[in-house]
Amino acid sequence: MKIDTAGLAALLKAQIENYSKEIKTDSVGTVVTVGDGIASIYGLDEAMLGELLLFPHGVYGMAMNLNSEDVGAVLLGNDEDIKEGDEIKRTGKVVEVPVGDELLGRVVNALGAPIDGKGPIKAKASRPIERIAPGVMKRKSVDTPLMTGIKAIDAMIPIGRGQRELIIGDRQTGKTAIALDAIINQKNAIGKKIKCVYCAIGQKNSSVASLVEKLRESDCLSYCTVVSASSSEPAPLLYIAPFAAMAMAEEWMEKGEDVLIVFDDLSKHAVAYRALSLLLKRSPGREAYPGDIFYLHSRLLERACRLNEENGSGSITALPIVETQAGDISAYIPTNVISITDGQIFLLTDYFNAGQRPAIDSGFSVSRVGSSAQFKAMKKVAASLKIELASYREMLSFSQFGSDLDSSTKKILSHGAVLMEALKQPQYSPFGLSKQVIALSCVKTGLLDDLDLPKVNPLLDDFYARLRSLRPEIVESIDSTFDLTNENAEAIKEELSAYLQSAKE
Repeated sequence: MKIDTAGLAALLKAQIENYSKEIKTDSVGTVVTVGDGIASIYGLDEAMLGELLLFPHGVYGMAMNLNSEDVGAVLLGNDEDIKEGDEIKRTGKVVEVPVGDELLGRVVNALGAPIDGKGPIKAKASRPIERIAPGVMKRKSVDTPLMTGIKAIDAMIPIGRGQRELIIGDRQTGKTAIALDAIINQKNAIGKKIKCVYCAIGQKNSSVASLVEKLRESDCLSYCTVVSASSSEPAPLLYIAPFAAMAMAEEWMEKGEDVLIVFDDLSKHAVAYRALSLLLKRSPGREAYPGDIFYLHSRLLERACRLNEENGSGSITALPIVETQAGDISAYIPTNVISITDGQIFLLTDYFNAGQRPAIDSGFSVSRVGSSAQFKAMKKVAASLKIELASYREMLSFSQFGSDLDSSTKKILSHGAVLMEALKQPQYSPFGLSKQVIALSCVKTGLLDDLDLPKVNPLLDDFYARLRSLRPEIVESIDSTFDLTNENAEAIKEELSAYLQSAKE
């Protein structure tokens, strides 16, 4: 990914000039020691926690340790040119990032500087990266669906606007794919349009570049901002990246807009914070993480919420991603983030390797908002899905020990297998509400239970196309009223029966 060095230099120069006007003579300190991106500074007696400090050669730092003798600062850039005795200046400001619609369609670093080669960003406003989350009295309960376009999620683990839903699983199980599909699906969002922020923490530049290219191909970049702190950048930039992305999202939320923000991933964010904390000589605790690692993620994710009408009715829906090791969700960081969020989507390596994509384990996955964030049509067809899948898995494990199965067991196994097949979905092809409802309604009838599994999804696609041409009023009714009437449910069943009969002939 090409870095716009001219734009970055101009941004830094302008910020240095602005800050230098406000610097007082008693706001100057001296570097005592420097190394590994950490500087110990003497003389900054009035420095604030999180304050932006100006080092020589245009390098910024951030005050993180306020000790009685010195100030411990992390450098937001290269420390090669910084040496002992250098003069450090306070700016009197905490770290800020540019915000506003000017960032849409752009790729920026953790400081809000453009790295996509499209020139400088002429943002009219900026915000501190840290701020206190809105209080309870400013919030409203989550009741408006945020459709991801993924059948398995919208049916069994619904996400509402203002919710925080964790995506968790081992590496290479499709976690980023789910988040990317959710972003792509907002192009055809029902109701108020949604802006998206994707925050890449510790990812390879090539991975971020391919993701940006996919968003461009899908014509989705116009409502997205990508914040990238790559694995090659200093740990302090990885540490502030999600806070910077959240500040950008909050600007839109407070204007009454809805925002979807993805943190990919908080495991690497925790590792970066652990590295900083150990270098700052903070006491290590469990797995060498500092004691405030829970507070780090809670103060970030608590800022995602839905505001009430008096405060503009805006919302931020957060999809944090956490990577597990060998499926261990009881590890330190996973349990921390699970307890902060409103549910989790758990991806299983065995399902992924078996070809179940997305590889969602409906047993461990849960949405604590539940059907409050579902349309009526989806509630009707998805109410029994989790129970049916649980029965299927239980019977499947027992059927491995015996060959003689009674008819009811065979029926559960065949229906469950068809249901699992129907929940498969290729990447970058999110489904609209009517297509999801009709597909699940067809499976619910039981008419597809005798089909060969590879034929299930092609048949559902063909049937949906047939229904759109022969009975468009059914599709239009679902899309306009978000409900599935008993008459339409019966009509779908009759049309499916006739379609299967004609297919046999």
